[in-house]
Amino acid sequence: MIDLKTLREDPDAVRASQRARGEDSALVDALLAADERRRSAVAGADELRAEQKRMGKEVGKSSGEQRDRLLAEAKELANRVKEAEAEQTAADAELERAQRAVSNIIEPETPHGGEQDYVVLKHVGTPPEFDFGIADHLELGISLGALDMERGAKVSGARFYFLTGVGAQLELALLNMAAASATAAGFTLTVPPVLVRPEVMEGTGFLGAHSDEVYRLEQDDLYLVGTSEVPLAGYHQGEILDFTAGPRRYAGWSTCFRREAGSYGKDTRGIIRVHQFNKLEMFSYCPPEQAREEHERLLALEEEMLGKLELSYRVIDTAAGDLGDSAARKFDCEAWIPSQGEYRELTSTSNCTTFQARRLNVRHRDADGANRIAATLNGTLATTRWIVAILENHQLSDGSVRVPEGLRPFMGGIEVLTP
Repeated sequence: MIDLKTLREDPDAVRASQRARGEDSALVDALLAADERRRSAVAGADELRAEQKRMGKEVGKSSGEQRDRLLAEAKELANRVKEAEAEQTAADAELERAQRAVSNIIEPETPHGGEQDYVVLKHVGTPPEFDFGIADHLELGISLGALDMERGAKVSGARFYFLTGVGAQLELALLNMAAASATAAGFTLTVPPVLVRPEVMEGTGFLGAHSDEVYRLEQDDLYLVGTSEVPLAGYHQGEILDFTAGPRRYAGWSTCFRREAGSYGKDTRGIIRVHQFNKLEMFSYCPPEQAREEHERLLALEEEMLGKLELSYRVIDTAAGDLGDSAARKFDCEAWIPSQGEYRELTSTSNCTTFQARRLNVRHRDADGANRIAATLNGTLATTRWIVAILENHQLSDGSVRVPEGLRPFMGGIEVLTP
């Protein structure tokens, strides 16, 4: 949820953020009205409670007819207090609904527009050139005995697969490499639950416009996560954190599940867009004033991993209309995919400012000892999709695939994967 203090002081900034996202700015006016109603209800209830307290003292001092009269007035006042408290409860609920309907306020540098309005910040490396007819990752994966889509579909349906042999080794090597990188950078490695309560899924902002992407177990009232960002955001729910030693940093290794609703016909070949995959996700809690610096740190770690895998990539500043509800700014690293002749997303890192922490009531003590809402950030450090880029970019003319030098220690020293 956005900060109501910011809303009151600069509602035009919130309206501008909504418009930049392509969302309804009238939601801001509805939130302002709900905030005013709630403040009025609180003031009215407080005034009546104070009057009730004064009258209680008068009743205690009175006697006879005066006491009878005051008791009758006190009874009537008690009914008015009850009505005012009911009004306050309703106003609280209305305010929360209105507040949850407004997406996070984007950062000033975030590009305006939709999915295609991103800004390319830089290119790193040069896409490889081949003097032979290249294969795509599915052809390579089948030839190497690394990937079985047919049996994945037989067992589970479309967009499911088996990683087999060196395919399974590649994924484990990637995730172990990412885990080593994260722990070396000071992140605490975790294997979190992949089923979470509704309030945690809601708190991270995944039950808004993109709720149709989420798998729900109705009988248990639990959700399967699409990223370990979700359980890690809920890890410190309702807590007050100590940042004296710096931000709290975690890396979550988990299986992720996405319904891919609305993607019919898109990326149906291979494992670029699937329902289940594994991922190593970084997650940070920090003071809000350090969030921008932490965002750059997460991006740098992602780029370091891509460099070790010898992949050419570009970094884009994602446009507001392509952000999730909780993100104020997001950087994507997109690797070159030779068979498609274009860059495709491998990593993303988002600065969610105080949006998630406010929903989940995660606070910290500032230098003056006051409790303040923390900021949260997340970033991908490795995932199953990276196998696509590795196979295609490092393929050889005989159908073999060269293992990047940085990955070899995690592959038992294997230098080349052969059909």
